[in-house]
Order: sequence, then structure tokens, then C-alpha cells
Amino acid sequence: MNTSLSELELQEMEARAAAAQAGPWKSRVEGRDFLGGSNFIQTGEGKDRGEDIELSGATVADQDFMAAARRDVPRLIAEVRRLRTLLNRTN
Repeated sequence: MNTSLSELELQEMEARAAAAQAGPWKSRVEGRDFLGGSNFIQTGEGKDRGEDIELSGATVADQDFMAAARRDVPRLIAEVRRLRTLLNRTN
């Protein structure tokens, strides 16, 4: 299995992240974060709050992962590019 990422793959990931609802996303779990209602992902805050995302069949861990990915994926893409720049300077 080839685990290296092409620039095109990074661009595709970046485009998917940019097309998703703005963040921050927060996983809200009934009994952990509030009482009453169902689990959901809260998108945005205050006046920038988007539509909540409600999931069917997801575990709490799945939901927490998806909510965190909104923040994590753009940071990981930036880190890959930063490291590639450093590598290119040494080659």
C-alpha cells in the first residue's frame, strides 16, 4: 500500500474541507455535554452557527472524530506542506 500523498490528493482534501460548513465544529453528546435531546455536531458559533449535523448509527467516538476532523484536516494538510518545504530546502 502506497501511503505517500500527491499534491493533487492534498488539494482534493483541502477542497473538501473548504466546502464543508465553517467551524468550529463541536461534538455534543447527550449526558456528557447537556441533558435531554439527541447527539449532534454543532457547526460554528454565535452568528456564524450553521446547521447542526445529526448522525444515525454513529458511535460517540465516530461523532467526536468527525467533529474534530473539521479542525484537524486543514492543520494536517498545512503540516504536510510545511514539512515538504523543509525537505525541498535540504535536497
